[in-house]
Amino acid sequence: MLLNYIKIFIYHLKQNKLFSFLNISGLAIGIAGLIFALLYWNDEQSYNDWNPEKEKVYQVLVQLTDMPVFSDCSLFLKPVLDKDSNVETVLYADSWYQKDKIIYNGKKELVDKIINVQHNFFSFFPFKIINGDAISAIKDDSSIAISDVIAKRVFGNENPIGKQIKCLDQMFVVRAVYHIPGNSSIAPNVIMNKMEKLVTSGMTAPFAFKLLLKIKDPSKIEHTRKSLENKYNGDFIKRIAKLEGFTPNEMAKKIGHFTVVMEPLSKARLHSITDGYPEGRGNYQFLLIMMSLSVLILILSIVNYINLVTANAIKRAKEVGVRKIVGASRGNIITQFIFETIIISSLSILLALVIVELTLPYYNDFLGKNLIMIGGQFYLQLILIFIIIILAAGIFPAVYVSNFETLKVLKGNFGRSKSGVWLRNGMLVFQFAIASFFIIGSYIVYQQIKYLNNKDLGFKGDQVISVCLNFPNSDYEAENVGQNIYNKYTTIKQELTKINGIEQISTGLISFDGSDNSIAPVLFNDELFKERSIAFDFGMFEVLNIKLVKGRDFDRKLASDTINSVIINETALKLMKIKNPLGAEIRINNKKLKIIGVVKDFNLLSPEVKVPPIVFCHLKTMNIAGNIDKVFIKLNSDNVENTIANIEKLWATFDTEHPFKYDFVDKEYARTYEAYVKQKNLFSLLNVVVIGIALFGLFALASYSIQRRMKEIAIRKTLGAETNTLLKELSKQYILYCIIGFLLALFPVYYLLNKWLENFAFRIDMTVLPFVFGFIILLVLTLIIVLSRAYQATKTDVLKYLKYE
Repeated sequence: MLLNYIKIFIYHLKQNKLFSFLNISGLAIGIAGLIFALLYWNDEQSYNDWNPEKEKVYQVLVQLTDMPVFSDCSLFLKPVLDKDSNVETVLYADSWYQKDKIIYNGKKELVDKIINVQHNFFSFFPFKIINGDAISAIKDDSSIAISDVIAKRVFGNENPIGKQIKCLDQMFVVRAVYHIPGNSSIAPNVIMNKMEKLVTSGMTAPFAFKLLLKIKDPSKIEHTRKSLENKYNGDFIKRIAKLEGFTPNEMAKKIGHFTVVMEPLSKARLHSITDGYPEGRGNYQFLLIMMSLSVLILILSIVNYINLVTANAIKRAKEVGVRKIVGASRGNIITQFIFETIIISSLSILLALVIVELTLPYYNDFLGKNLIMIGGQFYLQLILIFIIIILAAGIFPAVYVSNFETLKVLKGNFGRSKSGVWLRNGMLVFQFAIASFFIIGSYIVYQQIKYLNNKDLGFKGDQVISVCLNFPNSDYEAENVGQNIYNKYTTIKQELTKINGIEQISTGLISFDGSDNSIAPVLFNDELFKERSIAFDFGMFEVLNIKLVKGRDFDRKLASDTINSVIINETALKLMKIKNPLGAEIRINNKKLKIIGVVKDFNLLSPEVKVPPIVFCHLKTMNIAGNIDKVFIKLNSDNVENTIANIEKLWATFDTEHPFKYDFVDKEYARTYEAYVKQKNLFSLLNVVVIGIALFGLFALASYSIQRRMKEIAIRKTLGAETNTLLKELSKQYILYCIIGFLLALFPVYYLLNKWLENFAFRIDMTVLPFVFGFIILLVLTLIIVLSRAYQATKTDVLKYLKYE
């Protein structure tokens, strides 16, 4: 029996090569898309799964009214936590990685994930200890733990334990080598403990270091949260009220309310409300979009398969009738067609795996990951996909075919029966609806990204590069750190001005990568405003081509501009409602400052957020020149590459330890919405896939439908019907299905794309144009497919179909 099924399958495969290819390739494309989405889904969902403490470890997040959520907390919370019986242990840590080199026996290795934590880090993240032990690994500030990857690079086959290495200009003893068993929110290459001194330093800032808690009973976490929130809104408010000369109630009204959020490690990757961990957050929206679209494409592929099989059933009707006459039961027919579906599905999955294997490197580049097709979970999901396809694509066509009436089939009347026509037409409408969704959605997403790329940002960074400054730690140990670093920067600046092709040079504590959203309290007329505070050197506005709308820029000839002068942006002016800003006095950190100018608003963080109110001052005004970490260089548009090469040569004389690293400011800003660019690229790719699958189905269905009407066409031609009339008659039903499918897609695409556009503070308006564009594209493609098949049918020799009538 099985051999007979295989012979029949091979026979029909040879007889219908094109439609068999469309069936297999259509399913393969849908399966491949879902495999890609599953690989990404599995990787993102696996973060911290290996960690047995993930449900007990919480990060403490703090938000002040009208401010972003901070992942750094104050040190004054520790006494409260020490008294909390539900808190097992407390960990303060840096919320970012540092970069430096490891030096051992003259050998240097650049390391990009160094983290500073307290001694109990391994109780929160119990990495597998290969050498040494977790207890003494980072017991003091002279001990260090390194990953197995770094150990191999630095020590080769030597045992690293007890060896001395130099890192961050300090000697350390290697106490442990660890292996990270899976994706982790904190996945450092080097772990050190220089945090103890900082934790006991008595810092009173409300946002200082990352704070992690290990909780005994997660169900009682609300009590801990409230106690920390009360500490912020009680003692802290009272202390700063006393410093500023206000009552606690007055200060609370000015500052706002502190809200504390306790977030478990298990939700850190995909459901966190802020980028609290060094490895960052996953893009849950992008993950859902990718998964949903991939499932939708697979459904489209299955629908397409069912459509093709049921349409093809007309050709196999007599075969089924004969088999029933010679004794085949309904169950035998169902078994045969399900068996054929199993073979086609198996071939489709194999083809899908080949497609994924060949394109996986490009997919990894697209996501910035290193995904591989292994793991028990993946294989179980693949088997589940196989079963679902068999159930969804195999059972209905098999039952449909097995219900053919034997006598009607053998009399030749089945070809004129309308059985199954409504189902196929309904599925075709569904295909049109999905295709409409993708065409319109792809156009809207493209227009939004195009808008962001072309939007006037308020600054020009296409000819400005930011170059990282790496001063040795010894420079920060000088008596006057700020002046010492500023002098070094000035020396570098003087040397850079000698290079041809450099127009201007400046520096500032500013970043265009969206990472810096710090806020400072600004006091004006006894009212407190939360604003950005950015320190610049002279000429920074000119370098970035930021326009002044009132007043003047900082002037190096005026000593007061490094003492008590500030410039504000338009948003700050509106927020503070200053009628005559020039000469108005504000206070920052109890220092009186005078407004000398107002600059035009410019984008700083990302297109997802509005331009914040900003106060600009000189680096020396707040004595924070010691924080300089980059220099901004404006290049002449002529021979940019040669100018950068000359800068690199000069840089080698300044810094022999670190590679020359630069970035164009406009590209740095563009990366703040890189995730949305990826969504655009994904939508465009899937758009092509969906249209292709839909057109495959339309082509096959139109071919079968027209083939079934060939006798009708021959009679019409004999009676004198013109080609144009025949074309109109054969295509009008598909135009109707196209219109119905398009109308069905209107609400979902409008609602979902509007929700997507809500991510942006700067967005395009939803107009009728994308919908008109989508409909025209869909209609044109439909007509091309249908009319080409219909025209071919009208040119067929009528005698071929009428000679036996």
